[in-house]
Amino acid sequence: MKPVDHPSPNWDSRGDTPIDMLVLHYTGMPSGEAALAWMCDPAAKVSAHYMIDEDGTAYALVPEAARAWHAGVSYWAGARDINARSIGIELVNPGHEFGYRAFPEAQVAALIELASGILARHPIPAWRVLGHSDVAPMRKDDPGELFPWARLAGEGIGLWPTRGDDRGEAKVTALLARFGYDPDAPMEKTVTSFQRHFRPTRVDGMADAETRALLAGLIALYDAKKGDAR
Repeated sequence: MKPVDHPSPNWDSRGDTPIDMLVLHYTGMPSGEAALAWMCDPAAKVSAHYMIDEDGTAYALVPEAARAWHAGVSYWAGARDINARSIGIELVNPGHEFGYRAFPEAQVAALIELASGILARHPIPAWRVLGHSDVAPMRKDDPGELFPWARLAGEGIGLWPTRGDDRGEAKVTALLARFGYDPDAPMEKTVTSFQRHFRPTRVDGMADAETRALLAGLIALYDAKKGDAR
């Protein structure tokens, strides 16, 4: 399904920065109409490349070649201007503040179709398909623990780990940083963001044995995928 054109004025140039990330968000507003209006308001100074409503309707707000303003203050794998190197998709959902709920089937199916096309057009590795909370763990919770990351990974969009060998609590910060998380963020915040993405059944910020095993499994998968990509 072709997205509905709904241009936002809130964008600028990427410069020469290559597109190598896909960042997923929820809108965190009471309605899709309000979110769409906000991202198209010049005074708001926020936008995304696409927004997908709960009924599956997708809106194209900013051309993929342009730099949309969706990630804000963020970090991933040494980079801080995430907007310059990413495509951002907003999913209509009231979020934790206004009544967080599961993402409807029509919305998820539309996201899979849209994201698959984006990945076909741009050299975005699976390990750089991320949530807003991954790149901004101090500030953001989205798209949150109800987002179907495992299903997307099954469709070739992102990674989903199985348990690996627990390397111990002392290694957690280093392993999170190796994957890309901000090494300067408090470990509890970073672990919480990791759990929202990769261990959504319990999000408590504690680097327990299950979390550590999944982190080890993610790193093993990351290493294998990077090796295959060479």
